[in-house]
Amino acid sequence: MTMTSSKVIQEMESYAIITLALVVSSIGWVGFIIPSNIVGGGLMGLSSLVFFATDLPVGPTNLVLNAILIAVAIKILGKSFGIKTIYSVVILSLLVSILPYYITEPIVKDKFMAAIIGGGLCGASIGILFSQHASTGGTEIIAMLVNRYRNISPGRVMILCDILIIGSSYLIFKSLETIVYGYVVMGVMSYVADMILTGSRQSVQILVMSDRSDEVAAKISSEINRGLTLINGRGYRSQTPREYIMMVARRSESHHILHLIKEIDPNAFISVGNVMAVYGNGFDQYRPPIRSKVRRS
Repeated sequence: MTMTSSKVIQEMESYAIITLALVVSSIGWVGFIIPSNIVGGGLMGLSSLVFFATDLPVGPTNLVLNAILIAVAIKILGKSFGIKTIYSVVILSLLVSILPYYITEPIVKDKFMAAIIGGGLCGASIGILFSQHASTGGTEIIAMLVNRYRNISPGRVMILCDILIIGSSYLIFKSLETIVYGYVVMGVMSYVADMILTGSRQSVQILVMSDRSDEVAAKISSEINRGLTLINGRGYRSQTPREYIMMVARRSESHHILHLIKEIDPNAFISVGNVMAVYGNGFDQYRPPIRSKVRRS
């Protein structure tokens, strides 16, 4: 298989995953959030707010609002803004226009459960989209535009936009309860998206002090297939030279590693610590932010 065909297959797989994530998101909105009269965050939340006020369909409204923002973003940030985001916006808008013909009432009757489940589905979708370097646009585009000219973090801008959109629902429903449900959706979406993004990527740093370090290192290297480092040190109290093992692994691998260590040396001293990020072979690849040049007069 040539490199070009391999890249084409990877892109096709990526778009298939993105499409599946968009289906999940649209079910969250159409099956739980919107029919329960809950206003979520982002431009989908704003589109649903327009729907509650004017009966204009959510899909076309979301598409038009995003199209305006994308056009502005391409002009200011450049054409490298992202074709996957445009694809995601179009497909999501189509899905939330079609699904109401098949889902005519809330899937669950309880409003709180609708907020939890709908927020969870949308959050999972966001996490999957971000892992594929895509998004559904909306407040993320606004955040990027604001951050281009003001020293305000994109996360803060997105939160402020979501708070404003959800808070605006009071003008239509005259109900603080509706606002609270909207914030529940926002909180669940953020939590689940973070879990999807970081859950599979969480890594730990393991430091092992053992009198049988060579055996332990050989066992870990052969069974886990992770690199490790042997460090020469000396115990302060005993003044005895010893060899330490240091390695970084996925959190999902840590229990297996600890089992292997204790299997060889039950008296081994092990320290396990969380690490913020790991870049390199076998882990994540660092992707520097794309910065566009802006003419200054």
